[in-house]
Formats: sequence, C-alpha cells, structure tokens
Amino acid sequence: MGASHANAQESRAQAGELVCRGGPSVGLIVGSSQRLSCTFRSFETGRRYTYSGTMRRVGLDIGVTSGSRLLWVVFSARSSRVKRSTLAGTYVGASGDASFGFGAGANVLVGGFNRSISLQPLSIQGQTGVNLAVGVSRLTLR
Repeated sequence: MGASHANAQESRAQAGELVCRGGPSVGLIVGSSQRLSCTFRSFETGRRYTYSGTMRRVGLDIGVTSGSRLLWVVFSARSSRVKRSTLAGTYVGASGDASFGFGAGANVLVGGFNRSISLQPLSIQGQTGVNLAVGVSRLTLR
C-alpha cells in the first residue's frame, strides 16, 4: 500500500503555491465558515491567478480569530501547467489548528477538476485569536 501511495505522489507534478488570506472567524462549536481571498503562483511560468474561496469546517471548532493566512504547495495529476481556472472547484480533507494569541494549523485537501489537484502535503496556517479546531474541511475556490 505504501508503494502505491508513493507511485501516485510521483505521478503528480509540483505546479506552484496557493496563498489564501481569511478574515475574522467565529467557531460555532460544531463547525465554522470563513471567506478567503487566494492567489496561485505557478512555479513554471511565475504567473499569478486570483481566486475567491470559502473554507467550511465540520467538527470541534471553538473560539474567535481575527484572520488567517494559509499556504499550500499545489500538485497536479496532469502536468505542472496550471491555467487560470484550473484550481476552481471543491477540495476536502482533514484539518486542525489552535491559537492563543498567535496560532498555527494544518490542512490536507484533495479535489479540483476530477480530483486531479492536491493541496499538499500540508498547508501552513497562521492566525491570531483564541481558537481550537479539529475536523473535516471543505474548501471551495471560484
């Protein structure tokens, strides 16, 4: 099983990075929703494409944050070439974060067109506030 996972990861090309900024968020105990403004930068061409997005989480989510910044390395199953609308779609995966003043978190998400895009291996998330969240996240990019 480990070999098949390694082969699947090798067939994916590292396409670029996705940076998202989110506004204030309030955890509603069993979930939360946060609007995002995102920019993808292609490693191959240097081009930048902007997306608007929404991150929804279902699971334990308690607290308030004043904003967040998320960073993913983007892998594509097809090639390293990513066009303007390639990342549009829905991504689902596990996530968790904690804050007391400044905090950090991680999100592992897969999705996009025909599930051909991975936001991997982990996003790095920085935020300020008081918060504890663990659950399943759904990111929609438009």
